[in-house]
Amino acid sequence: MDSLPYTKVAVIEDMIEAQVLESMLIEQAVPYRIRSFHDTAYDGLFQLQKGWGEVYAPPSCHNTVADLIGEIRSQSTSAKGLDDYV
Repeated sequence: MDSLPYTKVAVIEDMIEAQVLESMLIEQAVPYRIRSFHDTAYDGLFQLQKGWGEVYAPPSCHNTVADLIGEIRSQSTSAKGLDDYV
C-alpha cells in the first residue's frame, strides 16, 4: 500500500465523471482514491447535496488530477451545447 498522504483534490459531480476520471488516472499511472457519498441508509441523499463523491491524490499529483477533471468538464460542457441543435 502507498505510504503517500492522499488529500482531497476535488468534488466529483456524477458517476460518469468518476468513471471517465478513473480510467484517465489509471492510463496515466496517477495514484488516486475515489470516495462516493452514496449511503444506502439514506438512499443517496448526500449525493444530491454534496455531489457524487470526491477524488484524493498525493499533493504532487493534484495539478494532474485537476487538469484531467477540467478536461472532462470542458468536453461535457461542449457536448451539452450540442443539445440545442438537435
